[in-house]
Amino acid sequence: MIDIKRCPSRLDDGFSTYSPNAARKLFDGHKVSHQLDFDLDGLHNKPELTQAMHRICVSGVQEKFPAVIEKGRIRIAKEDEQSTYILKPAPWDETLRDRKQIPANENLTMQIAAQVYGILTAANGLCFSKKGLMVYITKRFDVLPDRSKMLMEDFAAVIGRNEMEDGKDFKYNGCYEDIAIAIRKNVSAWMVDMERFFELVTFNYIYANGDDHLKNFSLILQREDYRLAPAYDLLNTSLHVRGDDFGLDGGLSPNIINSDIDVQTGHPCRLDFERFGECIGLKKSRVDRILDKYMQLPEAAIMLVGRSFLNDKMKRLYLRIVKERIARFSRISE
Repeated sequence: MIDIKRCPSRLDDGFSTYSPNAARKLFDGHKVSHQLDFDLDGLHNKPELTQAMHRICVSGVQEKFPAVIEKGRIRIAKEDEQSTYILKPAPWDETLRDRKQIPANENLTMQIAAQVYGILTAANGLCFSKKGLMVYITKRFDVLPDRSKMLMEDFAAVIGRNEMEDGKDFKYNGCYEDIAIAIRKNVSAWMVDMERFFELVTFNYIYANGDDHLKNFSLILQREDYRLAPAYDLLNTSLHVRGDDFGLDGGLSPNIINSDIDVQTGHPCRLDFERFGECIGLKKSRVDRILDKYMQLPEAAIMLVGRSFLNDKMKRLYLRIVKERIARFSRISE
């Protein structure tokens, strides 16, 4: 059994399980064990787990399992049972570098987004298999307390992209302006959610999330209005694969003039994001307020990296990648 010395959700020091703050956000205040009664890693060929995975898994490299909480324990949801949580073990694809660190990477990146930058994110944490392997757990924000589901559509569906018509890489086809146009078209309070979307694109660039494709942004129906869903699937992908700047092939937008820095190096700088913000209808003062937060690495983010469940090598690499991104972002274009 793994020795826990900090909260496996918010990463606060001095806890041997989920802190009270984490339990309130992740488990509605209930006491839940971070220790699973079962193992997921290596069991993907077992019929019951394969069936559960296919009920919830979307295209991608990371397997997902529906889960519920029962008597303070986390378990796999039954076939006819509405899940309220999603479990994501380390991917079974052994070509991914340091694949067993991916759950810790996602938990850390999500916590940085929420705690340091105030980005609305899905509640999340880590739990541990019987063998001590990390498993990422996230609360489903599309399921209400009575277990009814809220209508939610990712932007591949909203925009109308699918594998049959657009090929197997359909979720990577497009640019972030496509999502912005869809937000403006479908969200009544579009200016508020446009700022949220703009900051999320900026965060993903700085924290090297090169898999922020059309299916990793969604609209959710709240009462009678669509809103941008909380952020999910945030992680520093450069730790595990050769990193791209963006998860969409078209980048920010084909309708902005690329900075000299971007033309010369192939990597955007702040000026490109300023032009993108203007392109999608944001006021310059609001764009600057958001971008100013990403000009340096906050001490709070460094502390979270240090308290994360990444190993020491990965902690150093995580910080190095983010610092390189900030230096790239901060370059002055002529």
